[in-house]
Amino acid sequence: MKKLLNELQQAAAERETRRHFLHTCSTGLGAMALSSVLGSCGFLGKSDPQSNVVGSAPSTDGPATAPHPSQYLPKAKRIIYIHMAGSPSQLELFDYKPELAKYNGKDCPKALLEGKKFAFIRGVPKMLGPQGKFAQHGQSGAWVSDYLPHLQGVVDDISFLKAMHTDQFNHAPAQLLMHTGSARLGRPSMGSWVTYGLGTENDNLPGYIVLASGGKQPDAGKSVWGSGFLPTVYQGVQCRTDGDPVLYASDPDGMSRDVRKQTIDAISQINQQQYDDVKDPEILTRIAQYELAFRMQMSVPDAMDIKSEPQYILDSYGVDPNKGSFSRNCLLARRLVERGVRFVQLFDWGWDTHGTSADGAIEIGLKNKCKESDQAVAALLKDLKQRGLLDDTLVVWGGEFGRTPMQENRDGQVLPFMGRDHHLEAFTVWMAGGGVKRGFSFGETDDIGYYGVKDKVHIHDLQATILHLLGFDHTKLTYQFQGRPFRLTDVAGKIVKPILA
Repeated sequence: MKKLLNELQQAAAERETRRHFLHTCSTGLGAMALSSVLGSCGFLGKSDPQSNVVGSAPSTDGPATAPHPSQYLPKAKRIIYIHMAGSPSQLELFDYKPELAKYNGKDCPKALLEGKKFAFIRGVPKMLGPQGKFAQHGQSGAWVSDYLPHLQGVVDDISFLKAMHTDQFNHAPAQLLMHTGSARLGRPSMGSWVTYGLGTENDNLPGYIVLASGGKQPDAGKSVWGSGFLPTVYQGVQCRTDGDPVLYASDPDGMSRDVRKQTIDAISQINQQQYDDVKDPEILTRIAQYELAFRMQMSVPDAMDIKSEPQYILDSYGVDPNKGSFSRNCLLARRLVERGVRFVQLFDWGWDTHGTSADGAIEIGLKNKCKESDQAVAALLKDLKQRGLLDDTLVVWGGEFGRTPMQENRDGQVLPFMGRDHHLEAFTVWMAGGGVKRGFSFGETDDIGYYGVKDKVHIHDLQATILHLLGFDHTKLTYQFQGRPFRLTDVAGKIVKPILA
C-alpha cells in the first residue's frame, strides 16, 4: 500500500510540471503539439480513408481485444502457425526431384551460380540429390518422403504451396519478413495484426499466445511476435511449458486473491487518472494487462494442464506430460484454440541444416527433427478434425526460406556432413483447414528444385491469403502511423485464390 501511495504522490507531482502546463494551458500549445505527435502515430482514432478498419488505439468504451467482426464472412476464426526456425529442406520432405539425383556429386553448373548470392557457398559446390525416399500418399497422391511417415497419413487434409519465394536469405530478416511483412525491425507481427483486427473470443486468455521449443528463440528474437507500432496489448504473450506458464502471474506468498484484486483495482484507478490527463493509449494497455494478468491466474494454469488429457491423446501426440517439448506445444495449441485464443504461434528451433555438424546434417539432424515433430503435427490435424475445429482453424507450417539443390561448401571446402545452404528462390509451405482446399498442391519448381516455374507465391501473397481466410481485405486492415496507413503486406500481396475451398 505504501508503494501505491508513493505512486499517487508522484502522479500528483507530475501535474505541476511544465509538460502538464503546456498540455492543459488555455493557449492550446501543448494540445497542438501533442496532437501532431499522436496523429502521426495513429493515436487519434483516424482511419484510412479507403479502409473499413479503424486505425486507432484502444478506446475506453471496452477492451481493445474484445471480439469484433471482420470485414466479410470468414472461413477461419483462428490460426495455429507452426514455424520451423532455420528452415527445413523442401527437397528432402515434399518437393520430389528424381532428376536431381542424376546430378548427385557433380559440379554445380555455372549458370546456377552466376549473379547469385548465397549465405555461405563459395566457389563451385557439388550437386546433392534427395536424401529422403519419396512415395505418393492418400487419394491426392501427394509426394512425401519417409522423413515424415505420420504426415503421410494426413496429406488429404493439406494444401501444399510448392513454389514459395522470398527476398531474404539470412535467418533474422527472413523470419521478420515472414511474420511482420518487413525485413526490418519495428513492424507488427501477423498475430498482432490478427488480434488487432478480430480481438479474442476469451477475455481470460491473451488473444495471441506464443510457444517456443528447441532450446533457443528464433534468430529474429521476440520481434517476430511483437506488436511494433500497434498498441502493446496486441503483442504475443510467450507462455513457458515448464513451471509457471507466465512469470510473476501467481500471487506472492502471503497475499490472498482478494488482496491481489484490491491491489489491481487501486493500480488501475491511478493509471486511469493518468490516462484522463495525457490520453496515452499505452496507459490503457497497462490497465488491460494488469487486469488480464489477474484473470489469467485461474485460466492459464487450466489451459496449460495437459495432465487432464486422456492417455490416448497424450500417446497420439507422443507427449511426456512432465517434459516441455514441441509435441507438448502442439497439444497445448489445440487446447488454446479450443478455449478461444485467436492466434497460437509455435516456434521450433533447430532446422538449419548446413552440414557443419551432425545436428545440422540432412542425413542426421534433419531426420531427428522430423522424428521429434512429425507425429505431433499429424496428431494435431487429426485431433482438430475429430473435434470439429479444423473447418474453422487454419494451420500453417513452414520455415523462412528454402534450401539449395547443391551441397553447401565453405571457402571451397566440402563439409563433413551433408548440408544445403539458404535458398530464397523456392521452398514449400503447407496449410490445412480454415477454408483451404484439402489434398491439393499448388505451384511447381524446375527439375532440380532451384526455381519456381509455375504458380509462384511470395511471402506477401501468403499473408494476404491468410488475412482473406480470416475475413479481411489485406489492403484495408491498416493502422495509421507516421503519416501513412501501414498494413501487414506493405504495398504488395495478392490472394492465392486457387487454394481456396
